[in-house]
Amino acid sequence: MNPAGERFRSLLRHEWLSPRQWRRRLLFWLGAVAVGLVTIAFVKLSILAYDTFHRVLAYGAWWPLVITPCTFALLSWLTSGFLRQTRGSGIPQAIAALRIEDDTFRHALLSPRVAAGKMALTLAALLGGASVGREGPTVHVGAAVMYSLGRRFGFAEPAAAGRFVLAGSAAGLAAAFNTPLAGIVFAIEEMAGAFEHRMSGIILTAVIIAGIVSLGLLGNYTYFGTVTAALALRQSWLAVLACGVLCGMAGGLFARIILLGGNWLSRIAALRARWPIPFAFGCGVALALLGMASGSSVYGTGYDQARAILQHAVDAPGAGFGACKFVANIVSYWAGIPGGIFSPALAVGAGLGHNIAQWLPGSPPAAIVLLGMAGYLAGVTQAPLTAAIISMELTANQAMVIPILAVCLIARGSSALFCHTPVYRAFAQRLVAEYETAQADALRDRPAVAAPERP
Repeated sequence: MNPAGERFRSLLRHEWLSPRQWRRRLLFWLGAVAVGLVTIAFVKLSILAYDTFHRVLAYGAWWPLVITPCTFALLSWLTSGFLRQTRGSGIPQAIAALRIEDDTFRHALLSPRVAAGKMALTLAALLGGASVGREGPTVHVGAAVMYSLGRRFGFAEPAAAGRFVLAGSAAGLAAAFNTPLAGIVFAIEEMAGAFEHRMSGIILTAVIIAGIVSLGLLGNYTYFGTVTAALALRQSWLAVLACGVLCGMAGGLFARIILLGGNWLSRIAALRARWPIPFAFGCGVALALLGMASGSSVYGTGYDQARAILQHAVDAPGAGFGACKFVANIVSYWAGIPGGIFSPALAVGAGLGHNIAQWLPGSPPAAIVLLGMAGYLAGVTQAPLTAAIISMELTANQAMVIPILAVCLIARGSSALFCHTPVYRAFAQRLVAEYETAQADALRDRPAVAAPERP
């Protein structure tokens, strides 16, 4: 044995000198750049799609009665076959891909075809006026981009592929909202469920690179603009309690309704399963009628309306916006079309916070609206840390750290009164259950191998 050669081979096996480890790092960096570029393209196209729909509204508020139901029905038909995994937010697909270490299952959820379909069909939903967001789909696409890169260049073993999925999900959320800290916390709290020490550097690097790409092309901006409002200690406890309990319960109710669990909701699920395309058409009609009743404020992501409420703009929607957007989000999700719930949830929270601010005249309205956004998002996702950090980073507000954290913790507990399992995890569990059922059926149907006869 050559001692010098053995020492050299030992050095190559070291984490910081191993060629394989450096190849993996380079792939992560390249993947993070790709996720950042794809996210920017998705943001620009999403804005263009909604602006196109908004220009159609200028010709008459009745146009959605034609466009929206037809769009919903078309998307339902397109997602009934091989594009089925593009339905919904996309975050449950990424979580399920982390849970099941099966390459066939992961490829079905995160293939390039699914990623491209997710983007295209979410844009079509926004073009049709659906009340959906782009952030959940961006997480799905980010996970798919990273996973496909790792698989293509030799990192297909289960543990390595899972790291690519996790880093891509975090980078996608960070680039979509321009919130790097939220991307990291989201990966830990929502995606992985626990923090793996070896992944800390990988996730951090992917988030930083995706964020640099976004900052370089879009500039340093805050999603909802800068909100400087703050609450005095004597004012904050009542506002925190009201927003935490009411918005958290509303978020939990929303999660319970879109999960279609319970007696009468299960009947709706059966109706959708039996006639998916007519059901989606009916959801489109309901959204169009709601849009006409609300002054066309419930379509799209709700970003403009939430920003107007936060900034106390003159064109901010009225007192009924939160409730109308709540229902609009439900019928859009029930239709089974692609689209996320992050931005629409923030819009609902802004509307509810605006209502609560009317009951607390001595408090700054913008501060109450921000608490409402944080509380409702925490109630929907039951991920209080992610909701708190997103709310703070979206508005560049550090003065509200303690009230926002308190609201999110209270909202998490209030939400559980209606929905015991976090909504993304519940949808992911359904995907896992479908996979396990299919595996069990395949084993049962496999022909038994006859034992050889004894001589």
